[in-house]
Amino acid sequence: MRCSKCNAEAIYFASYNGLYLCREHFNEMVEKRVKSEIRKQIDLKKPMVRISVAISGGKDSSVTLYLLHKILSNRRNVKLAAFTVDEGINGYRPAGLDSAIRLANMLGVEHSIIRFRDSFGMTLDSIVSSDPNRIPCSYCGPLRRKLINEMAEQQNADYVALGLNLDDYSQSILMNVAKGDFDRFMRMSPQKDIKDGLVRRIAPLRSVPEKEVVIYAVANGIPFDSSWCPYYSRAQRNIFREVINRLSEYNPSTKFSILKFFERARSHEAEKTKILGRCKICGAPTENDICSACAAIESLRKEGKGEEYDISFR
Repeated sequence: MRCSKCNAEAIYFASYNGLYLCREHFNEMVEKRVKSEIRKQIDLKKPMVRISVAISGGKDSSVTLYLLHKILSNRRNVKLAAFTVDEGINGYRPAGLDSAIRLANMLGVEHSIIRFRDSFGMTLDSIVSSDPNRIPCSYCGPLRRKLINEMAEQQNADYVALGLNLDDYSQSILMNVAKGDFDRFMRMSPQKDIKDGLVRRIAPLRSVPEKEVVIYAVANGIPFDSSWCPYYSRAQRNIFREVINRLSEYNPSTKFSILKFFERARSHEAEKTKILGRCKICGAPTENDICSACAAIESLRKEGKGEEYDISFR
């Protein structure tokens, strides 16, 4: 097929708008969306803007770093840095870490590593192996979020960029709706309010479908690790992924519609500004007495696992 805009050979068909696109116009479409998200999510008028990118080495976070660098690197008031959270997943995280380091070096971006073992005295593998019935994501999620915020603070960032594509984002919206968790729904990235101890999270790829992220990475020679987390199949998110993909078979613009619904809902009720306290155990910002990361570790301790680990925080 030929490109709908220039009659060159097409590399992609966007079923939601009926366009066949060549490499040049495909790149143009993706980059236009990301530029729009950057304008919405980042205040570029500040004298200095520091952005940390949480990069796993997978396609989404790698494309996020690549595009932020491509779009913003010529701005004198923007400084990019990157970091990887190493959860301690044998056979998976090492390959992603290698890809993350390779991309950061290619772009000339500072890159750091922070590990579960160093911060919590345990790895995700050790958490799961101590109880095979344990849901890995229930522990990985809060512990990763804690370290993402910690690293962004260490890099003195104003924003921390996450590699969330449109598929991820629409799934998260639907998950919060299904759970009736309105507060979490309203707190989803991008975050506009400045809260003490919490670096604002942004999602530059949230309007780019997952398939387009993969094609962009391949078409532009961006190194990334294509392997899947071994705990992936046990994630509740898979149910919502299947539901949305089935709906998309009937209406290709379903994911964009869910994003539009979220934006309209948030515009009608401004994000509630809550005064964040500090976790009684580690001092991290939280709306509760104990943050979710410490709550996860405390549950391990109550199960008798605490003696196996040095449960302490820096």
